[in-house]
Amino acid sequence: MSGSNVMVAPRHPPWVRKRLAGKTLQEGQLKVGDILRACGVRTVCSDAHCPNLPECFQQGCATFLVMGPRCSRHCRFCGVPSGSPLPLDPSEPERIAQATELLGLEYVVITSVTRDDLEDGGSEHFARTIETVRKRIPSSKVEALIPDFQGNRNALQRVLQAGPAVLNHNVETVPRLYAQIRPEADFQRSLDILRWSKEMDPTRVTKSGLMVGLGEEDGEVEEVLAALARVACDVVTLGQYLAPSSNHASVMRYPEPASFDAYREIALSHGIPVAFSGCFVRSSWGAATGYRRLMANRRSSESRSASEEVIGAG
Repeated sequence: MSGSNVMVAPRHPPWVRKRLAGKTLQEGQLKVGDILRACGVRTVCSDAHCPNLPECFQQGCATFLVMGPRCSRHCRFCGVPSGSPLPLDPSEPERIAQATELLGLEYVVITSVTRDDLEDGGSEHFARTIETVRKRIPSSKVEALIPDFQGNRNALQRVLQAGPAVLNHNVETVPRLYAQIRPEADFQRSLDILRWSKEMDPTRVTKSGLMVGLGEEDGEVEEVLAALARVACDVVTLGQYLAPSSNHASVMRYPEPASFDAYREIALSHGIPVAFSGCFVRSSWGAATGYRRLMANRRSSESRSASEEVIGAG
């Protein structure tokens, strides 16, 4: 409309269009869906409308969503419904473990809605889910993608005591946009979760992620990456924000693929060991690959250090 001040979201550029194909892809997706339904478990893949769902399900992967279908917060980017949460289901940890076994997962990602209605934020339930999976499949590695538990350090410690291989907590966006995009969250509180995790166990792998396209500046993205490096975050993911519906925050920009390459280089330059950056990168995308890459880097570094010690001793 001529003379209008209404901001119109940019059109999807070619690199944001997913190409889905093939009978095999559909069959793999249906198989995983059947297992999930049979076990009565939810995934953030489905509930948050992840664009990578077909490929991940084809690979036999899924990110489990625990503690109910409704979140107590009202983030403007997330596809998971908000509302009055349901009571926790004590049988859920066992059902998650059963689905993990049936899917043959060696690397398991578990996340949850935020439960500010619970005194411990649901940390006990989250921890029991991790413990149940690890007891049923002792060889499995679990990545816990947690909420901030309102900054409750004891709640965080309970989850860490369950023994996840990776503690993942997303900062999601730049501090300036929190009031607009994550009104009930706090950037410093999210950084504290990652910092405390390292303080409790310096060997613990920590991970975080953020989206671009919500109205942030590239300089602000670098500031967030620098902040994550200062709390010794091991793995970072950066991806394009895509609005789940017209009721969510609008997409303000679509950085080109070269920009995502640049974000990755910036993360590495600040000392973050592993960074995944791309339009369709999501927090649990390539989770097992990121963990293995970090472990390989650590082993290589330890080997070099041992060699230098031997040379120095000679």
